[in-house]
Amino acid sequence: MTTDTAHRANGTSRPAGTAAWAVLLPPGRYDAERLVHHDTLELTGLGETGRPRAGDEVAVLVDEPLRLVALGRVTTSSGAHPDDPEDPQSDREAALVVAYTRRSFDEPVPADQLDLDGPVTALDPAAYRALADRLGPPPPRRTWLVSLDLPIEADSPAEAVRLFWAYVQELGPRELPAFVSPAGDELAMQAFVLGAEANQDPEEDD
Repeated sequence: MTTDTAHRANGTSRPAGTAAWAVLLPPGRYDAERLVHHDTLELTGLGETGRPRAGDEVAVLVDEPLRLVALGRVTTSSGAHPDDPEDPQSDREAALVVAYTRRSFDEPVPADQLDLDGPVTALDPAAYRALADRLGPPPPRRTWLVSLDLPIEADSPAEAVRLFWAYVQELGPRELPAFVSPAGDELAMQAFVLGAEANQDPEEDD
């Protein structure tokens, strides 16, 4: 684990004010963050040495190859921890909580110029700014229509709705295709499974 001494040796000593850090997502966490929207990232088992503090800036990365997937700022836990079946490593006593300020899970940015020495590494502020600049400004927000259609046999409309939510909770975004289109352009509808576009027309596969 990185120590303050190591930070000074690497020329990345922690300033008196806001510091910058690189946080590496554990295996499997990248897919979970892509599948379900989270306002914060909660990680445990990072130790106490060289620990980010509230207000510090964070670059969130994924390995093999090393890529930047989000930016955030260290915050304190809200104390609310709803069950999330799509988050394999959520913890009820999260040691590090990062509030996302910019996400790029669908279009990661190469970050192979960084030399990380563990799951949390201090960054020179200039290196953090360079990473943030590579993301560029966020794309403009627009309205999308998202739907999920399931044929369900039931003895009443209310029972059909209950079965619908049961299937959604059981299968989730890893198995159920969601259909999305820009508002006003339903002909551009696309199916998504596992957070990525998925062809649902078997004739096109032939």
